[in-house]
Amino acid sequence: MFAARQISQSVFGAVQRRTFSATASNATKVAVLGAAGGIGQPLSLLLKLNPRVTELALYDIKGAPGVAADISHINTKSTVKGYEPSGAGIKECLTGAEIVLIPAGVPRKPGMTRDDLFNTNASIVRDLAKAAADACPEANILVIANPVNSTVPITAEVFKSKGVYNPKRLFGVTTLDVVRASRFISQLKSTDPATENITVVGGHSGATIVPLLSQAGYTLEGAERDEYIKRVQFGGDEVVQAKGGAGSATLSMAMAGARFAESLLKAAQGQSGVVEPTYVDSPLYKDQGVTYFASQVELGPNGVEKIHPVGKVSEFEQGLLDVCLKDLKSNIEKGEKWVKENMGN
Repeated sequence: MFAARQISQSVFGAVQRRTFSATASNATKVAVLGAAGGIGQPLSLLLKLNPRVTELALYDIKGAPGVAADISHINTKSTVKGYEPSGAGIKECLTGAEIVLIPAGVPRKPGMTRDDLFNTNASIVRDLAKAAADACPEANILVIANPVNSTVPITAEVFKSKGVYNPKRLFGVTTLDVVRASRFISQLKSTDPATENITVVGGHSGATIVPLLSQAGYTLEGAERDEYIKRVQFGGDEVVQAKGGAGSATLSMAMAGARFAESLLKAAQGQSGVVEPTYVDSPLYKDQGVTYFASQVELGPNGVEKIHPVGKVSEFEQGLLDVCLKDLKSNIEKGEKWVKENMGN
């Protein structure tokens, strides 16, 4: 029994060291809005394991104090506190936060598209964005709540309405698309998924997700290529169906969100050359009316340091990109139109 426990602790410690870098001295408060939900709970757990996080603030309409009590027992140095809507709950939760992750919202169920979620999640994100704009206008805001293609523009419009919008501090978390694209190609090519890093550009739903296999030196043809593209673009549907209506891609999304937060923290604490794909206010296709776009972004102490161009793509990938841009423009306009009509509601 003792030996098993030693092995367990050894493996767990190795995972912690491998997943997150060495402890930094910087005091860093991270807030999770929607911390008691399907993504919020495992995301909060992963952030508790990150030695770069010194204070973890968890908020939800109910249940956050319980989640906080649970993970506060984990033997890492960060303090944890849970908040609810009563009193100054959300303001206290957000004040002083360097990073705010927003996984709040309702999950998809079988047969639902991301757009089916739109009105409910748009209202939730609007209200949380208002709270963040008031309490921590200079924080990095990481939007996970779907549909990300629209909820990021909604968040931007809220910050603009309060005169505190900084395009370098707002991110749509598209990391899961890269995680899936890398894992799925490794299955086809029998490679180590940990060493794959497929660039994925565009947005974060369906045909707006464009994996650029050619940039990794891979070529797929015919049915194999079509199946791969479909699986990357609609990987969330695979999970929704497998869970039979009991949830969506919560665990893998939590991992992707924690990975992106870790990258931001590394960059904020002085590490150079930190590049992650993310959906941001981007100049790349503004001439086509696409004001937000996901591509490789170099992160730094000020958030977005450099937005990388898409780079060389194959003829097939250009076709995917053309479809992506048309859909993305519509998704962005939908978010902006909604928030302008519903800002005060």
